[in-house]
Amino acid sequence: MTLTKAQLVDLIQKETDLSRKKSLVLVESLLEIIKQTLANGEDVLISGFGKFCVKEKNERKGRNPATGDDMMLAPRKVVTFRCSPMLKKTIDS
Repeated sequence: MTLTKAQLVDLIQKETDLSRKKSLVLVESLLEIIKQTLANGEDVLISGFGKFCVKEKNERKGRNPATGDDMMLAPRKVVTFRCSPMLKKTIDS
């Protein structure tokens, strides 16, 4: 099962006794801060959870799967996530 943003808002509402509107604002604000930080090329470290990192991918040779033609893939940035040892331990148990 996947946890959706709406479900996350509901869980925060139940755990904190905030209104649904305030819970939604909280989730939206948190996600926007994370997005902006990553867009600026900075990492996001959440202690006890993990670290979101922005990595640079170089230009590389690729292939169009539909036609089989060789092509060059442009350089790009990707976001990676590395979970903390505490989260890993929680998941493994």
